[in-house]
Amino acid sequence: MIFFEPIVNSFTWLNFSSTSLQPYLLATTNEAEYAPIVLTGVLLSLVVIYLASKIGGELSRMIDLPPVLGELVGGVIVGASALHLVVFPDSGAAGNDSIIMTVLQFINNLTPDAVTSIFQTQSEVVSILAELGVIILLFEIGLESDLKELQKVGYQAIIVACVGVAVPFGAGTAGLILLFHAPVIPAIFAGAALTATSIGITSKVLSEIGQLKSREGQIIVGAAVIDDILGIIVLAVVASLAKTGEVDVFNVIYLIVSATVFLIGSILLGKYFNQSFVAIANKLQTRGNLIIPAFVFAFFMAFLGSAIHLEAILGAFAAGLVLDETDKRKELDEQVKPIADILVPVFFVTVGAKVDLGVLNPFVPGNREGLIIATFLIVVAMIGKVVTGWSVFGQAGVNRLAVGVGMIPRGEVGLVFAGIGAASGTLDKPLQAAIIIMVILTTFVAPPLLRFAFKQSPETKESLEEANLMG
Repeated sequence: MIFFEPIVNSFTWLNFSSTSLQPYLLATTNEAEYAPIVLTGVLLSLVVIYLASKIGGELSRMIDLPPVLGELVGGVIVGASALHLVVFPDSGAAGNDSIIMTVLQFINNLTPDAVTSIFQTQSEVVSILAELGVIILLFEIGLESDLKELQKVGYQAIIVACVGVAVPFGAGTAGLILLFHAPVIPAIFAGAALTATSIGITSKVLSEIGQLKSREGQIIVGAAVIDDILGIIVLAVVASLAKTGEVDVFNVIYLIVSATVFLIGSILLGKYFNQSFVAIANKLQTRGNLIIPAFVFAFFMAFLGSAIHLEAILGAFAAGLVLDETDKRKELDEQVKPIADILVPVFFVTVGAKVDLGVLNPFVPGNREGLIIATFLIVVAMIGKVVTGWSVFGQAGVNRLAVGVGMIPRGEVGLVFAGIGAASGTLDKPLQAAIIIMVILTTFVAPPLLRFAFKQSPETKESLEEANLMG
């Protein structure tokens, strides 16, 4: 405070007083004072997250389930549903709901206001690390994908994505209006929540079971990327409808054009960029001569995706596809893996931690209507995506069940729909709870179902054996 006194006094001729600046100066001082405590909270949160991730992943592996499922379950256990170690304000939690914050309050003798401030900042830091995790995951998936193979199934992926959006959206919206007499706009919003596919969860499972480069895997990944774009467009439409009662046609056209130009343009320009990237990497002599330029490109593409109102993960995926064509792909892939191992688990555990299984309790009267609606939404959500496998044509011997099952998980994308719907006041509590339950179930059943679906394919055993030998 002494440091600021000359500054405050120098402003007296502008009719400012030190008392008018006191709240600002106090806030600045508090932020500086709380910084070490915020760091302590983040470090403790990461300890919990990594333990949950590793224990959950290992247990899942032991019972022959995808490790990502264990990471999600681990997140549920340490999150809002059970231990309350890792909780977030955007899920409705307060500082005193967090066990970690209780520990910090005891150690540092914090006031309630300080707890609230530290909790919000600490949660933001963990959320940002989770977002970095999913960006790196999609960059890694792009590196592991084969652009030429993806182009071969491009038209199939478009068809699968369109069917996967149209069927659940139409069936969900119509069913809510006709069977449950829901108002039109909330029904449309809930139907829209059924359209998205979590590319992060599906692609991770495909990679773990050695099916990412299979025809089915390429169709699923391609369709999930397109599905994500369509989901953003649908979200823009229904959010505009909920807010103003009419659709902003210009915004919808802008999203469609920008998404198309961004993905196609980045891939076409990538052919010219590859040679420059390799030349730059070869000239650099210090540590990180390959990985640092790669992440500069990936983060810049992610920034562009976010800046044009798409998603950062689409930019990261496009960057991975571009660099997959370089001569440095294998070396780069090996260098990205350790970084992904550090940040990707933060994303999956965080997704699980934000889920509140309390909405599944039938003994709470307010949950019962939501459970009935959720049962309907789950059926539509699963059937609406499984049927997409049978929209694949011209691909002899393709595992259609695997394609359909791979489109099932909604993950964090569905939670975004539920959150925006609740924040705008469009969704009432039963419908919001029903969407959350649908997201939980589709997220958790998809990984084991996907593994089961691929076991029906004769090529799966050979792919897994090759993956094990390479590992």
